[in-house]
Amino acid sequence: MHLALIVKILGMLLMVFSTTMLPPVLVAWIYDDGMQLSFLSAFGITFALGMALWLSFFRVREELGVRDGFLVVTLFWTVLGMIGSLPFVLILDVSATDAVFESMSGLTTTGASVLSGLDEMAPSLLYYRQQLQWLGGMGVVVLAVAILPMLGVGGMQLYKAEIPGPMKESKLTPRIAETAKALWYVYLLVTVSCVAGYWFAGLPLFEAICHSFSTVSTGGFSTRDASMAAFDSAAVDWVAAFFMFLSGASFALMFAALRNGSIRTFFRDPEFRFYTGLMFIYLTITTVTLWVDQRYASFAETARHAAFQVSSFGTGTGLTSTDAALSWPLTLLVLLLLTSFISGCAGSTTAGMKVVRVALMLHQSQRELRRLVYPHGIFALRFGNRTVNDQVLQAVWGFIGVFVTIAVLLTLALMATGMDLTTAFSAVAASLNTLGMGIGGVAGGFGDIASEAKWLMCFAMLLGRLEVFTVLVLFTPLFWRQ
Repeated sequence: MHLALIVKILGMLLMVFSTTMLPPVLVAWIYDDGMQLSFLSAFGITFALGMALWLSFFRVREELGVRDGFLVVTLFWTVLGMIGSLPFVLILDVSATDAVFESMSGLTTTGASVLSGLDEMAPSLLYYRQQLQWLGGMGVVVLAVAILPMLGVGGMQLYKAEIPGPMKESKLTPRIAETAKALWYVYLLVTVSCVAGYWFAGLPLFEAICHSFSTVSTGGFSTRDASMAAFDSAAVDWVAAFFMFLSGASFALMFAALRNGSIRTFFRDPEFRFYTGLMFIYLTITTVTLWVDQRYASFAETARHAAFQVSSFGTGTGLTSTDAALSWPLTLLVLLLLTSFISGCAGSTTAGMKVVRVALMLHQSQRELRRLVYPHGIFALRFGNRTVNDQVLQAVWGFIGVFVTIAVLLTLALMATGMDLTTAFSAVAASLNTLGMGIGGVAGGFGDIASEAKWLMCFAMLLGRLEVFTVLVLFTPLFWRQ
């Protein structure tokens, strides 16, 4: 364990992150909301802390190991959740718990909020909230990895610990820094396209930028208390539904499609086909249920809200186009909550178990059924054109088993803080799957829950964002003995 190197890297990453507090200064100047000094103070504190850590060990020249990578990523996200709360503490009259909760929720793209009165909040702070989740979407660490080679630090270990999904060894380009840059170029392109879509649909430019950050990152924060329902626009809702669905796909797959210059690249990918099929099933069930229930006046309105909410729940985004949590049938809401446990594709900005793992689990279950009929048969498991070996399948089953166990334990822990079962389960889905919205007692937000529950949810957000094992491995004695 290279602790000196880890502290040095944390210092560098904090200095990089401090610069993200400067754009809100520009927004504060444009809208003259008087928040310039608060963000400049937050920038100064963050940069000074990072500089102090870096200067303490700037002469250290060592190679970053795999264990170091896990520790750096987990520590950085934890520290970032703390330091990112500074603007909330400096500007709003909130407790440290609420400030950290809001910051962690943004950075992990959860979108669960303890704040209210967003419609009257300073534009610079609204922008800062949206920017937090946009940066967290692809990962601040991946952004930093693109420049770490220039600072003399290898980044592959950081990348493998940060990138979601079971196939972390695959790289888009030969050099890890180029891989990180490629992902960010695609991410930026999708964001700009989303801004244009919202703007053409009728949103003001500021709202279009803020909500594109939320949509592409599958974050869920909004600038309005009523979320997207505040705009009551069919065009805006359809744009949001499309980009939420797109952001649930692998950004590596988007890069490949752009490089090949063909949309067929998407449909040659078995995970994307499975993802599309699941979303179609969700959409059909939701639309039929709402139409039979006569929840909306026309089929067009029914399809619009069904498509929006399916995309939002199914990708763990958490935006809403209607008061679904309060007015939709409970059975349908629970079904949609369960979709967030599967979430999107590996390599996307979503959390949850990922489509590829669920698909492999179903294929493995089917293979076991065949073995019952033909005990001596040999059945190779194929996913698309690739044969999946048993080592990958064991890892998938292990992950799903741990994920479900963690969800159950967190539900019990939240119930111990005073929540009923429905509220506790939805709070776990909201945090562990970075969904951000819940039902029951948290349908209207998370501001009124106990402080202990908020800290538990922060831990669950971190687990979900870093795919459980990256954090849990730090709690194993074997990790520290090696």
